[in-house]
Amino acid sequence: MNQALLDKIESEQFRKDKPDFAVGDTVRVHTRVVEGDKERIQVFTGVVIARRGRGLNETFTVRRISYGEGVERVFPLHSPRIEKIEVERRGKVRRAKLTYLRKRIGRSALLVPEKESPATQPRKSTAKSKAKTQAGAAAEEKPAAS
Repeated sequence: MNQALLDKIESEQFRKDKPDFAVGDTVRVHTRVVEGDKERIQVFTGVVIARRGRGLNETFTVRRISYGEGVERVFPLHSPRIEKIEVERRGKVRRAKLTYLRKRIGRSALLVPEKESPATQPRKSTAKSKAKTQAGAAAEEKPAAS
């Protein structure tokens, strides 16, 4: 079948509020759980260690440490069972899959460095930039001759 036709059919079932998160981010996934005739929301918090697929088949894997044991869950991104996905903190990683976290034990299994926003990053000052700022300050102090 034609891929464009499949994409058009699938587009009706996509999540309208597609969350913006990446691998390395710590997320809270709110899922609907049906127990008998009751329905409740269950929250699963952890680090996103993988994303795969495209279109309706897109999934992401969340890992957390629960009572000293690593627990992973794979969620379909466009599932109607997922109420919402909240990003708790952004992570700075250099891999597409963080499977190496499975081998780590304790706090090191949770440590993914936090991504710094440009506003909070300290500026690097060099000798050149210091000289420029001092020259600019000196130019402002001199009164203009009229």
